[in-house]
Amino acid sequence: MSERKLLVTSALPYANGPIHLGHLVEYIQTDIWVRFQKQRGNRCYFVCADDTHGTPIMLKADREGISPEQLIAQVGKEHLADFTEFGVAFDNYHSTHSEENKLYSELIYTRLREGGHISSHTITQAYDPVKAMFLPDRFIIGDCPKCNAPKQYGDGCEVCGATYSPTELKNAVSAISGEKPIEKDSVHYFFNLADFADMLSEWTKAGHLQAEVRNKLAEWLDGGLRQWDISRDAPYFGFEIPDAPGKFFYVWLDAPIGYMASFKNLCAKQGLDFDEFWAKGSNAELYHFIGKDIIYFHALFWPAMLDGAGFRTPSAIFAHGFLTVNGEKMSKSRGTFITARTYLDHLNPEYLRYYFAAKLSAGVDDIDLNFDDFSQRVNSDLVGKVVNIASRCSGFISKRFANVLSADCAEPALFQDFIDANGQIAEFYESREFGKAMREIMALADKANQYIDEKKPWLIAKQDGKEAELHAVCSMGINLFRLLAAFLKPVIPKLAEDTELFLNIPPQAWPSGAQALLSHTINDFKPLMTRVEADKITAIVEASKENLEKTAEHPNPAAVAKPKEFEPIAETIAFNDFAKLDLRIAKIIKAAAVEGSDKLLQLTVDIGDETRTIFAGIKSAYAPEDLEGKLTLVLANLEPRKMRFGLSEGIMLAAGPGDKEIWILSPDQGAVAGMRVK
Repeated sequence: MSERKLLVTSALPYANGPIHLGHLVEYIQTDIWVRFQKQRGNRCYFVCADDTHGTPIMLKADREGISPEQLIAQVGKEHLADFTEFGVAFDNYHSTHSEENKLYSELIYTRLREGGHISSHTITQAYDPVKAMFLPDRFIIGDCPKCNAPKQYGDGCEVCGATYSPTELKNAVSAISGEKPIEKDSVHYFFNLADFADMLSEWTKAGHLQAEVRNKLAEWLDGGLRQWDISRDAPYFGFEIPDAPGKFFYVWLDAPIGYMASFKNLCAKQGLDFDEFWAKGSNAELYHFIGKDIIYFHALFWPAMLDGAGFRTPSAIFAHGFLTVNGEKMSKSRGTFITARTYLDHLNPEYLRYYFAAKLSAGVDDIDLNFDDFSQRVNSDLVGKVVNIASRCSGFISKRFANVLSADCAEPALFQDFIDANGQIAEFYESREFGKAMREIMALADKANQYIDEKKPWLIAKQDGKEAELHAVCSMGINLFRLLAAFLKPVIPKLAEDTELFLNIPPQAWPSGAQALLSHTINDFKPLMTRVEADKITAIVEASKENLEKTAEHPNPAAVAKPKEFEPIAETIAFNDFAKLDLRIAKIIKAAAVEGSDKLLQLTVDIGDETRTIFAGIKSAYAPEDLEGKLTLVLANLEPRKMRFGLSEGIMLAAGPGDKEIWILSPDQGAVAGMRVK
């Protein structure tokens, strides 16, 4: 198999605030995938940069009495420090305010203009009469013109995902002054996205996108592509458009070009060939990891810009969902976030890397950081299962055998089972099914612990004439631990590195052909990881209360809704209202997966006097064949709901934190179909 050449990017964090745990979902996800590729021996480069342009940067710098250049330099250092401590190992971390980015922004723009894909005309723009400036999209707040969601920005709706012109926003106000904007004319420059409709239609169907993303893009393509406004008026912090004095590239034009700029900067440092990765016809692989909120820019504008300017398009774009913390939505603009630095002040970053890995899949579903689940999973899996193996066996190796492992592999078949598992685990890593990979690895850890429990080295050690058996059992445990550390290396690299020091071995490659360590001298064991302590979690929550209770940095805090931390969970209802609920035990007659959905199962249920069809989001916890014949609880008099997949005639009630842990009734509960619950 020939060496793969990969260039991988994460979306660029904006340089107007700190990194928070929501950001880290993406960077940790990307880093795990990159580390896996490198461990497999592939030639892989991971680049990123701070996104530094735009009016928000300019205004914040002005408020702080410094230049935008000083602000982005300071924030860039803070971002990189946080990433580094979380083990996110960029090959290059750059800035969009760079000569490389200016070069490629102007080059791409010029090529698009020469190709007839740029036009200009006068538009009517929102203008703040108090601040005497045109208002950028994000500085206008109002109701979404598509779904009427309140408090949405002028460039896109966070609720329905629609993009639109700021002038289409309803009940708009300036986020800077709170004044109602007036209309004013200005000449703007546009990228004619519709010129690439055919190309994009073909590209989006060619396997470059997840199914959910492809389906969403099909809706946008079917609705017709409009011109994209790529210019902004002075004052603006960014790159001036060639031959257009006083006009600047909109930040979203030069931001993705920052991927190219950062790689170009790396090429200069390491003597790499830029065209080998970016020229049309390149056989290198190009991957972008992004949040689902910026799909439109990355999966429509970006490939069209690249194609029109004569560059290659991405091999794939991988979108992920958002992070909630203990069930609450995180949003920088709403102020409900825990910063990376606050976490780092109290907890081992590898805890979070493992927890995210255990929750992540190849889909775009949101994931929740539940601190109780977080503590239990880390303590049980990493400390109780993995590290515990080394802890249990190393003492005997040190005290009884001078830190030298046995010359024989006590259980070659068991060792081979671990080696043979590498193919499935590698497949899960490659396809970004990290949660499935973690489950496979923990199943191996269970096997290793079961072996040690069955052999009971602590009892063997007390018996005369059993030295060889004790040596073999503990050496076997150490060898199995070594393979677990190798499989976990992309996720918890610091523990893997400490393991390599403990075992006195070079950095572990992917263990597809690993041999047992025999007659090998190891070092004294030092604790590799300690349990999550409850007081550390409490400290993080306390330290974050200021962040959770106040609005995040925003040009007009008054324009942001107050946090809901002190509001009741729900309004109370009268008993008579509750009595209207028709709760029934239902028997699941048939269950089937729903094509096109990662979450839903279609259930046919018997509620006693009739059968109903219900769509339930429990696919992560149950295979369809496991449900048939089981009993569950349904709300039978809920108004039917028309869904994209069909009509849902009720709702199934279940318990549990979610993901794999969703529980319904089983047949042995003494209930029968149709029984009403009072």
